[in-house]
Amino acid sequence: MSSLSFHSPYVMLAAALLFVGWVVWYLPKVIGKRSDGRSAFRFPSIAPFQEIGRGQAVLPFRLLQASRGLVLLLLVLAIGRPQSGKEHTKINTEGIDIILAVDTSGSMEALDLDAERPLAKRRNRLAIVKDVVQDFVEARPNDQMGLVVFGSQAYTQCPMTLDHGILSGFIERLEIGMAGDGTAIGNAIGRASKRLEDSNAKSKVIVLLTDGRSNAGKLSPIKAAEVAQSLGIKVYTVGAGAKGKAPFLRQGLFGVQPVYQDVDIDEETLTKIATITDGAYFRAEDIEGLRKVYSQIDALERTEIESLGYLEYNEHFYWFLVPAIMLLLIERLLMTTRFRRVPL
Repeated sequence: MSSLSFHSPYVMLAAALLFVGWVVWYLPKVIGKRSDGRSAFRFPSIAPFQEIGRGQAVLPFRLLQASRGLVLLLLVLAIGRPQSGKEHTKINTEGIDIILAVDTSGSMEALDLDAERPLAKRRNRLAIVKDVVQDFVEARPNDQMGLVVFGSQAYTQCPMTLDHGILSGFIERLEIGMAGDGTAIGNAIGRASKRLEDSNAKSKVIVLLTDGRSNAGKLSPIKAAEVAQSLGIKVYTVGAGAKGKAPFLRQGLFGVQPVYQDVDIDEETLTKIATITDGAYFRAEDIEGLRKVYSQIDALERTEIESLGYLEYNEHFYWFLVPAIMLLLIERLLMTTRFRRVPL
């Protein structure tokens, strides 16, 4: 942010008082009459001078004398050292690299995370997860993040980036079934760990959300967790879904009808994954619980930020000093011409 200030305000105040004193004392003597009413010269008769008429140079002479006040004012401003500055802030961060691993399998169609709404107005699990994850991303502007999606397969949807606008775009485009209908938790951890393997960040984290049980992929969840642990990666696991039966909308003979199915989250395996990697397991049974889970993870993994602020100044005293010098030179030059004063 640019700003204009004076480096020596107290010196300028003293100079300003000097200028005011000059105005009170000197200026009336330049443009007014003598206070005692007497002439500077005495003559036996002023008749010869009355025939001469008023000189045309009297007013310019007085203005020339008054310009000294302007010179003094300019010098006052120059003494104050006017400066324009730009404020800079340098942010040093010991960042945290985070991979968001999101389950997009068919079971994410369940309508149980916003159960307070009428069934016809509910959103599926994935729609709610997308909103909560977006908030999590926005709350961590200084961290590199990436996105892994998994179903029957696991792949990188967005590589590690500080451009959270791009990441948010990929999150918004997540769709159910885009990686298949199965749940390959081990592959998801393996893929995310591969992305974090070469990271130099102080902390490397995977936040894995699923609503099911691992039933696909070549890499077992426990083995994948051990690989992550060997790379210094924490895994926070989130089980999303209400307990009991969850409603799904299915097309039937009489149109779209709700069908209730058991929620099958493998909490034991998710807890083991978190324990092996020094992470934590969380269960979210509704939208508020899910927000709370991501808030807890956000609090557990905070980036250390050090802000260094400084000002970069440019001196502008010459804006006032140069015109003052020019006016003085002009006055001295003109005083050698017809504006010259007769010595007393």
